[in-house]
Amino acid sequence: MKGSGFMKIKVGVIYGGETVEHEVSIISAVQAMEYLDPEKYDIIPIYISKDRIWYSGQMLKDISVYKDFDNLKRYAKKVVLVKKDKEFVLKTMGLFSRTITNIDIILPVVHGNNIEDGTIQGYLDTLGIPYVGSHVLGAAVAQDKVVMKQIMANEGLPIVDYTWFYDCDYLVNSKKVLDSIKKLGYPVIVKPASLGSSVGISVVKDESKIDDAISEAMKYDVKVVVEKVVDNLIEINASVLGNYEYQEVSVLERVTGNDEILSYEDKYYSNGKKGKFGSKGMASLGKELPAKISKELEKEIKNLAKKTFMVLNLSGVVRIDFLVDKKTNKVYVNEPNTSPGSLSFYLWEPIGKPYKVLLDDLISLAIKDYKNRQTKIYSFDSNILSYYGGVKGFKGMKK
Repeated sequence: MKGSGFMKIKVGVIYGGETVEHEVSIISAVQAMEYLDPEKYDIIPIYISKDRIWYSGQMLKDISVYKDFDNLKRYAKKVVLVKKDKEFVLKTMGLFSRTITNIDIILPVVHGNNIEDGTIQGYLDTLGIPYVGSHVLGAAVAQDKVVMKQIMANEGLPIVDYTWFYDCDYLVNSKKVLDSIKKLGYPVIVKPASLGSSVGISVVKDESKIDDAISEAMKYDVKVVVEKVVDNLIEINASVLGNYEYQEVSVLERVTGNDEILSYEDKYYSNGKKGKFGSKGMASLGKELPAKISKELEKEIKNLAKKTFMVLNLSGVVRIDFLVDKKTNKVYVNEPNTSPGSLSFYLWEPIGKPYKVLLDDLISLAIKDYKNRQTKIYSFDSNILSYYGGVKGFKGMKK
């Protein structure tokens, strides 16, 4: 790959997918494509529709296309990403497929199950193409709130009291599940284990409403998490940029919503008609930026953000959400977002890192990570199968 002084870097921006956060991903991706420096990069949109078909075409950079995509998709090209010789290329689908362009690096701007959870990262790793952000393990762990909490608790990170169960556990023995929730003490928050953007989340103040909340969460996932509500709650977010070698933390924000929890509607419909991209996602929320908290609390949260980033094998840019009891200043790690809405660019601008520079940093980190991985041994040149001779060799393997 060559820098801006020579050939532009060809960046494939992947987004969409079969997920309840599909539209949120589109908003974030179109924003990112708008801010990628055209002097340095050729930007190739790669949109995955809800039926998992991949499309490409410059028209896809226009947010208005997605309002009527079913009628306009005939103007985009159905594509597949493959490795051809030593290059990674986008090819059209069909009997007479042709190469559209080669791609140097992938920028996944994806949210939610079936794509942010390590799925797309695994596919890209199989091809061997470099890409921005966390790899399979970090993405998968951060998406599953149960596994994530188990790891964080094991590493001594502060988390709220919780319980979890499978949907079949509740259907077979609801009393056992309800007893475990009662031990936490109401009020509680009920969540699907593997979703973001506040989808399927409910605050429950007493047992009379718990069945409805569990049923709502089970619409979206086979695993359900129930957490004790933090008293005197304030929510603080931090963004971390880096990899396993170094990390830097953005300014902190205190987020405010209209509901008892920060809902999907707060995040993606509030002030939605005012922005160029429709809703601006997390960037459009009411916020206190930087958060007006003590220097001691700020230092603690930033240190916890770095530790969480490392413990969960994260890389790229991540937003980590914290819950704070404002009376006691007790801090809890809530959850990381490996592909946060708007890529958390608004948390970096106040410290002199505009979105364009943040994207440059992300691509540079991914290139460095790719080059480093190329120095590791992943396979051997020798072929052990050459020691086995036909059917006779297979017979020997059975002994």
